[in-house]
Amino acid sequence: MIWIIRNWEVTVFVGALAAVLTHFIWERFQNKRALAKAQQEYDRRLLVREKELAAQGQARLEALFDSMIEGVLLLDPLGRVELYNRSLERMFQLTTGIRGLTIIEAFRLPELVKLGEEVQGAGEVVGFDLELPGENRRHLQANATLVAGAEGARRGALFVFHDITRLRELERTRQEFVANVSHELRTPLSMIKGYTETLLDGAKDDAERATRFLQVIDRHADRLNFLIDDLLVISKLESGQMPLNLQPIELRGLAGRVLEQFAARATGRQVMLSNEVGEGLCATVDVDRLEQVFVNLLDNALKYGPVGGRVTVSGRVNEEGMLELGIQDDGPGIPPEAQARVFERFYRVDKARSREQGGTGLGLAIVKHIVHAHGGKAWVRIEPGRGATFLFSLPQLSAAAAH
Repeated sequence: MIWIIRNWEVTVFVGALAAVLTHFIWERFQNKRALAKAQQEYDRRLLVREKELAAQGQARLEALFDSMIEGVLLLDPLGRVELYNRSLERMFQLTTGIRGLTIIEAFRLPELVKLGEEVQGAGEVVGFDLELPGENRRHLQANATLVAGAEGARRGALFVFHDITRLRELERTRQEFVANVSHELRTPLSMIKGYTETLLDGAKDDAERATRFLQVIDRHADRLNFLIDDLLVISKLESGQMPLNLQPIELRGLAGRVLEQFAARATGRQVMLSNEVGEGLCATVDVDRLEQVFVNLLDNALKYGPVGGRVTVSGRVNEEGMLELGIQDDGPGIPPEAQARVFERFYRVDKARSREQGGTGLGLAIVKHIVHAHGGKAWVRIEPGRGATFLFSLPQLSAAAAH
């Protein structure tokens, strides 16, 4: 009996031990599954994060690539377009995708094919000039280099394009400016030199001739002085180095004072001067500079208007709420094709007549810059049979504020 009981206890113990072991094994199995699942989830999230970071990095690189001012073009080893940015699209005015095309297929420019051939032969090309055809011609400067490939494999090429159109325009403007200044200086200098030599050769002994020659020399010396003064003024205006001494002023009174300066000259040419600037029109301006605007425009009106004509100074508030002032003459007017250029430095509608009348050729350019510095604009209006009206606008100031 005792033996039977103990055998039963052993059986129970073994069974309990088996249950404990089974539970332990099951829990361990479950833990391993949980750990494996957690590892998989961690790996999945890590992979997603890596992809997100890679996508962000790629997006930043693409944004940087597309934000470059320079046009960039990458060709693969077969000479086909592999990559390009938005600046290149704008420079070459591309309307369709060019990826996978050859240079000639993509751009239809033999000069680019030549550039590609040069870089394949030399390995690098710097400062290649390229002029793009079209209504508004543009100039590009290209640098190209071969892109290293695998050993023994053909290499692609990288092209970087710089738009130098503005630089070329500035250089052309500089050259024209130097040529014009040289011409304007040479004319009075030649006259001064010629009359001086004549005086030295004996004309000084003739009092009447000597006086007449000295008057000519004095007049051309003044012309040189005016030219130098105008050059200094326009240089300061264009560079923004001329400060404006702004103060409120009533414009009818200012126009009247300027007209008085031309009264004697107008009488000599039998020209009637008229002040039709409205009462109470006020602006905050640099009085000296605005007076220079009136002087330059009135000088032109008297210079090119007919004997016995009429010059009118007018002023009103236009539809935009700006003050609009004008100087009108009844001269021959300006051809339509010249209207867009009359405010350029040294531009003359009638070169022969302008040389005869004198002047520096900078008066209207100075007018434009002074008006722009005051926040206005200058333009010319032509009416057939009624001469020309030079107009400019200024911000309006109330009469109460002027006082």
